Amino acid sequence: MLSTFALGTAAGDMAARTPGLGWFAAGLVFAAMIAVPGVLRARFGVSEVLTFWWAYVLTRPLGASFADWFAVPPQDRGLGLGTGPVTLALLTVIVLLVGALAVRARRAAPMPVAAGD
Repeated sequence: MLSTFALGTAAGDMAARTPGLGWFAAGLVFAAMIAVPGVLRARFGVSEVLTFWWAYVLTRPLGASFADWFAVPPQDRGLGLGTGPVTLALLTVIVLLVGALAVRARRAAPMPVAAGD
């Protein structure tokens, strides 16, 4: 698991720096690449296992590219918000989304029937 994070972050960094795309453009490239398996699955019936793993592998460089764009200073073609605030903001979003899903699941669960009813 740790290696996928490291390789994904490295891929995002490489896409941003090597061809000189910058963080935002690299994020857009990964966003387009992550849409491809959905199209292949929906239009051409490509294996769901293959398309899942394709999308899964690309989630890390996609997230890393946009997170770096928010965090790095403007001289590095970023917004300069800093890693601390970006991490805190993303953590907050994740906690809120997981909480909302938990509440939704609890509301959708059938009510247990008491014995003897």
